[in-house]
Amino acid sequence: MAHPTLTCFTLGPFATNCYVAACDGDCWIVDAGFEPGELIQHVRAAGLRPRAIVLTHAHLDHIAGVDGVRRGLKDLGEAPVWIHEAEKDWCADAALNLSQAYGFPVTCRAPDALLTDGQQLTLGGSTWRVLHTPGHSPGGITLHHEPSAQALVGDTLFAGSVGRTDFPGASFEVLAKSIREKLYTLDPRTKAFPGHGPATTIGREMLSNPCVRAQ
Repeated sequence: MAHPTLTCFTLGPFATNCYVAACDGDCWIVDAGFEPGELIQHVRAAGLRPRAIVLTHAHLDHIAGVDGVRRGLKDLGEAPVWIHEAEKDWCADAALNLSQAYGFPVTCRAPDALLTDGQQLTLGGSTWRVLHTPGHSPGGITLHHEPSAQALVGDTLFAGSVGRTDFPGASFEVLAKSIREKLYTLDPRTKAFPGHGPATTIGREMLSNPCVRAQ
C-alpha cells in the first residue's frame, strides 16, 4: 500500500505551514505562502512531479505563493489549482482573501477545479478524502489519508488551539461543529498537520484542546 510522505515548509511573515505531499514520485503542494523558494527547490531536488496546488483555504498567507510556485515548477508540468467550491472567487478577490485589509492586495491564479465534501483525490498510489471543515473560512478543507493516519487540517485545528473566527465569513459555532463532527471522529492516532504551529494528533486535541472539547 502506498504511503505518502509530508514535508513541511514554514513560510513568510505569517509563519504559514505549507506542505509537499509526495507519493510514488508525484506531489501536491498544499498551500503556497509567501516566499516559497525553499519549497520549490525541494520539489526540484527530490525529482517530484507536481500534480496540483491544493489550497486548504484562500486566506492571503496560504495563496500568496501560488503563482510563484507555478512559475518555478512550470517546466515540470502545469500544476492546476484546487480549492473548495465555497471559495471559488477568493483567489482573485483581495477583499475576500483578507489581503486588502492588511494593506497589500494579493491575488493569484483562479482555481482550475473545485472540491466538494467527501470527494476522493488520487496522488500516486494513495487516495485521499476531502473533508469540508468550515468555520475559520467558508471553504476550509482537511485532506485525510486514512491508511497512514495523516490529515492536513489547514487552519481548522492547531496544537492546543483552533483557527481564528473573528474574520468575515468565519464562525466559532461552525468551526466547533467541523472539529467535533469531522476531525474528532477520525482515528485518535491520526497525525494532524496544521497551517501554523507544530503537528499534533487528533487524540491529543480531543483530550486537551481548551477551545473545542470532544463531546
